[in-house]
Amino acid sequence: MAESQAFTIACEQLEQATSLERIEARGTIRLALKEAGLDAASVSGSQLSVVVDKILPRELDARGVSDAASVCSTIKSALASAPDTDGPGNSPEDVFSRLAG
Repeated sequence: MAESQAFTIACEQLEQATSLERIEARGTIRLALKEAGLDAASVSGSQLSVVVDKILPRELDARGVSDAASVCSTIKSALASAPDTDGPGNSPEDVFSRLAG
């Protein structure tokens, strides 16, 4: 399954900033995305930033990660450089307008 670049960046940052193993970091981000109703394959940088801000701190606390706020801040900083797949031409309105002709 292909994943968005934003998802990959967030997982790598989480793994580097904590003692979580690769699979644990990816699973933690996936659970936060699931709670938000988003998918790892299509999540944009801006969407994931909101998830990191609102949902991920609880997930990290549940896993015993100390200083979750600092970890989330690190991830959000890295996501600021991630391409936003919801940019011009990719919004639902743009897609449907192209389909309508």
